[in-house]
Amino acid sequence: MKSITSVYKIGNGPSSSHTVGPYHAARTFGARYPDADEYEVTLFGSLAFTGEGHGTGKAIKEGLPGAKVVFDRETKETDLPHPNTMLFKAFKDGKEIAAIRMFSIGGGSIRIENESSEEDKEVYPQKNFSEIVALCNQEKIKIIQFIYILEGYTLREKLRTVWQAMQASIERGLKAKGILPGGLGLTRKAKVLYEKRCYNESADVAMNRVIAAYAYAASEENAAENVVVTAPTCGSCGVLPSILYYMYKDRGFPEEEILDALAVAGLVGNVIRTNASISGAECGCQAEIGSACSMAAAAVAQLYGLSIDQIEYAAEIAMEHNLGLTCDPVGGLVQIPCIERNAVAAMRALSAVNLSRFLYETRKISFDEVVATMYRTGLDLNEKYRETSHGGLAQIYMENLKA
Repeated sequence: MKSITSVYKIGNGPSSSHTVGPYHAARTFGARYPDADEYEVTLFGSLAFTGEGHGTGKAIKEGLPGAKVVFDRETKETDLPHPNTMLFKAFKDGKEIAAIRMFSIGGGSIRIENESSEEDKEVYPQKNFSEIVALCNQEKIKIIQFIYILEGYTLREKLRTVWQAMQASIERGLKAKGILPGGLGLTRKAKVLYEKRCYNESADVAMNRVIAAYAYAASEENAAENVVVTAPTCGSCGVLPSILYYMYKDRGFPEEEILDALAVAGLVGNVIRTNASISGAECGCQAEIGSACSMAAAAVAQLYGLSIDQIEYAAEIAMEHNLGLTCDPVGGLVQIPCIERNAVAAMRALSAVNLSRFLYETRKISFDEVVATMYRTGLDLNEKYRETSHGGLAQIYMENLKA
C-alpha cells in the first residue's frame, strides 16, 4: 500500500475527482509541454456529465491557462479505461505535439496512462487490514506504532498541516452566510445550526447538533469551491474533520492525540482505496461517504484507546451500513444530498464506535470482507447512480422542478 498521505490532499472544492485531480493533471501536462501555444482537454464519462456543475473546466483552465475544454458525452463509459478519463493534447504552430490520457482516480489523485509516479511508491508491504492486524498481534504493537514504524515520524508534521487545513475549513464555514453557488439557491446552514440551541437541550442533542454543524461547515466550504481536505474525497470532506474538531474543541483531546487519530483514519482510507475505490464515479457514494464514515469511526476508536480489533469492527460497521449508497448529486453539484450526508455519516460513525466497544468479540464480518463487498456492489451499480446525475434523487428533483 501507498503512504497514507495520499489519502489527504488540500485543495479547492467542490470535488476531489472533478477539481483537485483535474487541476493537478492540467498542471502536470502544462509543465511537460510549456512551449506549446495551444492546449485541448477532452473530458469523458462522469467528468463530461457532471463536470460543468462541479467546476471541472474552471479547474483545468486554472491549471492550464488558455486550454480549450471539451465535454464528450457521446463516448460510452464501457469504452473507457476509467469513468474519469481526460485526454490532454498540446499543439505548436497548429500541429499536435503531444497527447496523453490521464485518469482522476479519486481523492484528488491522478494516474497517467502507462506511467508510474512517486505516489505509486509502496510503503506498506501489507495489502489489507487482516495482514496489518496479524503483524500488530505478532509484534505486540499498537496500530499507531505500526504506522509510524513504516511511515516515519515525519508523518506527524504532514498530518499537522492537514489538521490545520481541516480546522480552518470548519471555522470559515461556521462564520459564513449566504447562498451557495451553482443555481440551486441552497442557503448555508452551518452557522444557524451551530448557534441555534433547543430549549432544555440534552447533552446528546447538543453533541449531535454541534457535530452536524461542523460537518455542514466543511461541506459548505467545499460546495463554495473553497479550500478543504480530501478525507478521503472533497464530497466527504466534512465527516472526519467534524468528529475530530468536536473531540478537540468540545471534549478536550490534545492535538497530538488528534494527529494519531488522523493517522489511523488515513490507514483505513488507504486500505479502502487499495482494495476497492474511494471514487463516486466508480462505486457510488458508498465509496465516498461510506469510506469517510469508516475513517471517522476508526479515528474515534483510536482516541478512546480501543484495541485494534475494536478499531476494525468500528470501521466495518460504519462501512457496512453505507453499502449501496448511490451518488446522485442534484444538478451535478456537491450540495444535495451531499452536504447533509456528511452530517449523518459523522453521527453514524459515533454509533459504530459505541457498538464496537461492547460487541467486537461477537463479530462475524471482517473489515476486508465489507470493503470487498462495497467494491463489488459499486461495480454492479447502474452507471446512472455513479455520479452522472442521470438517476435517483438528481433525476426526480429536476423532473419535479420542471413540472
